[in-house]
Amino acid sequence: MSLSHHTSNQVGSMLPPPHPVSGPPHAFTAIRIFMWRTWQHTKNNGFSLVMDAILSPILLLLIFNYLFGGAIAGSTGVYIQFLLPGILILTVVPMTVYSGTTICSDITKGVYNRFRTLPFWQPASVIGSILTDGLRYAVGVIVALGTGLALGFRPEGSLIQVMCAVVFILLFAFSVSWIFAMIGVIAKRPETVSGSSMIAIYPLLFASNILVDTATMPGWIGILIELNPISIAAATVRGLMSGIASMTEIMAGIGVSVLFIAIFAPTTLYLYQTKNQR
Repeated sequence: MSLSHHTSNQVGSMLPPPHPVSGPPHAFTAIRIFMWRTWQHTKNNGFSLVMDAILSPILLLLIFNYLFGGAIAGSTGVYIQFLLPGILILTVVPMTVYSGTTICSDITKGVYNRFRTLPFWQPASVIGSILTDGLRYAVGVIVALGTGLALGFRPEGSLIQVMCAVVFILLFAFSVSWIFAMIGVIAKRPETVSGSSMIAIYPLLFASNILVDTATMPGWIGILIELNPISIAAATVRGLMSGIASMTEIMAGIGVSVLFIAIFAPTTLYLYQTKNQR
């Protein structure tokens, strides 16, 4: 055997074996990639996270508890027991708008067109973005709950019931985020998504049972407010944290969340995947 052949065998044995050619990423892999991408954007825009998930729930609790506590309940210590579950909903729902503005920004900046040329499951970019926003909601819930405990809130329900309430809040926020994700696909500019949130969210938030018990309202107004999805979600959280939630309240809250997901998730994904075909 020649020296050159022997040398080539030695060199060949030192080289790593060739890697097989991999195909497009699996759907779950693609979702994880886009979750990481959205998280990087969130970290780089830490100011909005601090404002929405940290400062906002603290200010809401301080303002509403000390401004309305004495007038509505006669005591801030009594009012905080009613107020906090509603503030948890009031904290997370406005943050769901980010799902829509993120998607709309990708579309208007041309990132969407680049995604369309890549071999991965296209809905992963939407689903990954929405799932990562759950971290923002979780931070807001933790901050609001911690602030409420410092102000005197004491849940009468068990630890498991409180944890179920937190899980439900995240589920409800996830379901609402699909509404704004759909708007983000349709809208021409991210500012349109933000503007629509002011029209859609805040009337529903303040025409709800978050701040005031519907028992104190005229009959027909109380009935309308109790049918508000925000009121249904707040009643579910309030019932779980007080330990008196009925199965009807729990199923109503879960039902509204599932209904939102069932309607808006497939609609959003369809509009997203067919955007350039319409």
